[in-house]
Amino acid sequence: MRAHPARLPELLAVFAVRHRGPRAARRVAALRAAHPEATTGDLAARAVDHARLVSQSEGAFVGGPFLWLIPFAFCVALLAQAQLLLELAALAGKDPADRARAPELLVLQGAHPDLAAAERALAAGPEPAADASRPPGRLRGFWDLVRRMARLLGITSEDTVPPPSRWRSAGEWSLLALVLLMGTVAPLVWLPYMALSYTRATDRLAVRGVAHYFGGDPSGWPGLHRARADPGVVAATGRALAALLVPVAAVAGLLLADIRLADSRWPVLALVLIVLSVTVGALWWTLHRRNLRAARRAAGSELGAGGDRGRG
Repeated sequence: MRAHPARLPELLAVFAVRHRGPRAARRVAALRAAHPEATTGDLAARAVDHARLVSQSEGAFVGGPFLWLIPFAFCVALLAQAQLLLELAALAGKDPADRARAPELLVLQGAHPDLAAAERALAAGPEPAADASRPPGRLRGFWDLVRRMARLLGITSEDTVPPPSRWRSAGEWSLLALVLLMGTVAPLVWLPYMALSYTRATDRLAVRGVAHYFGGDPSGWPGLHRARADPGVVAATGRALAALLVPVAAVAGLLLADIRLADSRWPVLALVLIVLSVTVGALWWTLHRRNLRAARRAAGSELGAGGDRGRG
């Protein structure tokens, strides 16, 4: 993907159908077994909630010393969104592992305007670089990949109808860059921003998916719209603001104590901020993994119990 960032949507769509299609079919079958009385709308709402959870909890883990993980975290969120669309397709009676789902993913994610264009893009191979003798550097390739992932994820509003103004797009990208810079000091600052962005993007994608696979107006479907004050986002915002106090207090203490290294304050400040950033990020990751494992065990127990009731 880094070698051909322009092919990112097609690469992810093919990968998602091949590897996430069977998983989507199994999950839909488990949902139906666990909730035999539920309507298609109720099952779709559960699929949307699960996609929100995965994209927020896994995809939002970037920031500070973990900036190099941005493409991996974006990939997780993109695959979670793709699996949501595949689960909606399965609920509509389509095979989520069929190759025909790949162009549908590309259209629903806004990578191509229609199925014909998506099919042509899938059939085409990677285009050669404009100047093969001077391939793009690592930093440029990294940035191109992140930029295309962010657009495909829906972090910006470029996929909305009508499209945003040039000033709004510039403001959104500026905010993204600012949050990235702040994340180098306080990693948790990144989390609420990404959690809120993923929630909104997943909701928009779910509405498009329901309209495509089931037809009609999806506005009345349950679970496709969340209240503005999501409790998880509010809690993440509080933790991020609290995390900001740690580096601020550390810098203030170092300035008051006038601790120096080689007769300069800057090496000490840089070292302390790096250590604090890594420590806070590692502590959050440890707690996050523990909570996520507990949530998955609870979800697995619920689906298993439902399957036993269905067989009984």
